[in-house]
Amino acid sequence: MKIQALAAALAVTATTAFAASHSMAPMVEAADQDVSNGVVSATKVVAPANGWMVVHRTDAEMKPGPVVGYAPLRMGENMDVAAILQEEVASGDMLMLMVHSEDGGMSTGVFEYTLGATEDGPIKPDGNLVMTTITAQ
Repeated sequence: MKIQALAAALAVTATTAFAASHSMAPMVEAADQDVSNGVVSATKVVAPANGWMVVHRTDAEMKPGPVVGYAPLRMGENMDVAAILQEEVASGDMLMLMVHSEDGGMSTGVFEYTLGATEDGPIKPDGNLVMTTITAQ
């Protein structure tokens, strides 16, 4: 009887934890940072499914520009997500850290997005991009 009660309690706990991870709104949390080591990091990223944190160049107009780095994301909460920059980023440059999906490409686990494409493109819950903008220090 105790084993059945324990199994039932564990099932309820696991289901509650699973539901909680799915109810978190997608988001990116990051601060201005030194990128002289060739890496840009987000403190926390919440993704609705496996996908990518993509680093775009941007400016005062806040439009996503060319991709300069990316890192894989797991569904749910991802802490301290680091993307290796694929080109030089100078102090004062603005970067947009954005959540992209893992949908529509030819290969799972391969980042296939190019600016304006639909493969592995940005997610847009309620029509809004999930992103934050930082300034390289």
